[in-house]
Amino acid sequence: MVDEGAGWLGIDLGTQSVRALLVTAGGTVLGRGSAPLTGRRDGVRHEQDPLRWWAALCTATRSALAAAPPGLPVGGLAVCGTSGTVLLTDGSGRPAGPALMYDDGRAAAEAARARKAGLAVQDTWALPKALWLLGEYGPDLRLRHQPDLVVTRLLGEPPPADSSHALKTGYDLEGDRWPGTALARLGVPDGFLPRVVPPGTRLGEVCARAADATGIPAGTPVLAGMTDGCAAQIASGALRPGSWNSVLGTTLVLKGVAREPVRDPTGVVYNHRAPDGTWLPGGASGVGAGALAAHFPGADPAAMDERAAAFEPSRALAYPLVSPGERFPFRAPQATAFLLGDPAGDADRWAALLQGVGLTERLCLDYLHHLGARLDGPLTFTGGGARSPYWNQLRADILGRPARVPEQTEPALGMAALAAHGVSGPGTLADTAGPMVRVRTLVAPRPDRTAAFAQPYARLVDALHERGWLPGPVAAHAHDRLNRDTSAS
Repeated sequence: MVDEGAGWLGIDLGTQSVRALLVTAGGTVLGRGSAPLTGRRDGVRHEQDPLRWWAALCTATRSALAAAPPGLPVGGLAVCGTSGTVLLTDGSGRPAGPALMYDDGRAAAEAARARKAGLAVQDTWALPKALWLLGEYGPDLRLRHQPDLVVTRLLGEPPPADSSHALKTGYDLEGDRWPGTALARLGVPDGFLPRVVPPGTRLGEVCARAADATGIPAGTPVLAGMTDGCAAQIASGALRPGSWNSVLGTTLVLKGVAREPVRDPTGVVYNHRAPDGTWLPGGASGVGAGALAAHFPGADPAAMDERAAAFEPSRALAYPLVSPGERFPFRAPQATAFLLGDPAGDADRWAALLQGVGLTERLCLDYLHHLGARLDGPLTFTGGGARSPYWNQLRADILGRPARVPEQTEPALGMAALAAHGVSGPGTLADTAGPMVRVRTLVAPRPDRTAAFAQPYARLVDALHERGWLPGPVAAHAHDRLNRDTSAS
């Protein structure tokens, strides 16, 4: 049973900030805190200073805990990070250099080597970055994932990695092991990669030194976390087979639940594993709200949404990649953003970007259907994009299916729920997370609007296929489903 009298702490190491959330087993938020992060981008390079993660975490947790009732025990905590972000440390967990962020693209050659060795990886995954770092720094250091760095500080010693973050480093979740033969062929030395445990595993307790820095009580249990996409899925409550969560932030991530892995020989869709043994298939696209910030810096989103409503559908068709390269619903490192047609003005261009994300989201779901994934459960919208009522309605219209929007859309809530599940023992993650998740809105699609977006969707599918990015069978499958909603079997 989950301790109803305790607060559960979730920590999210994001791209732009560290966020902390203290919540009860019943979903009442007791405190929250955040602190900004900055990085360095230069072409395909994207780095952050890992020491700033710890400083920001200390600020965020102190803010979250300051609002809690006096004497409230913290039942446990878990940490999520950006999937594919890695760094090297010495044996004590001290960073040897900057962290390579989730979308750092300098390891394309190493990714090709890994695929030749039989490993289904994408160019920006952690394993190619690990090989690149190994070549730059040599074999005497250790690879760590983003949460490992701050958990080292919390515990006072380096922890094992959780299998969720280890997935993109090549960890075999079905066999529960590193693929030793393939890694040896790639020149990965023994001891370079961490030991791995399932999410929700108790790693240890907050040490006295970390307690002084963070405000978290010494002795608080620390549980192995999951990636930010998985954390958002837990926060959405989409944890039963057939249900899906669409996380719209800087980019777009879709994750669902299945009893068995969804097989994809191309590696576009991959499968995390929940601590209760269910599988979490999904993928991460390069389109998202980041395109709005890039095209309209400083704009008022609510005001732009109101103006965009007059352009349904837009005169223009956008494929709003945030940065070059696509990972889902197809793999095309050469893909770039495009805009077809001439928008009538800024409001129409804004509308095209919003609609482009929704149309790509539909293609992602159609691709999952193409692979045989079950899509008939509830769909949930989370992420920063879910704060826009207009965009939520637009996406539901394009997808032709209802969507739930929870009160809390933060990955930190998912980590609080995972911590509670890990401490409480047997049972399903859905049973623990369910009472913590409160649905704010149910968005119903408007059939006339769904029909209006069928032609722009077909046009986007054709444009992607003509560029050689979207495979023919996938494009044909999308056309076959033009007049069906995305939950249909």
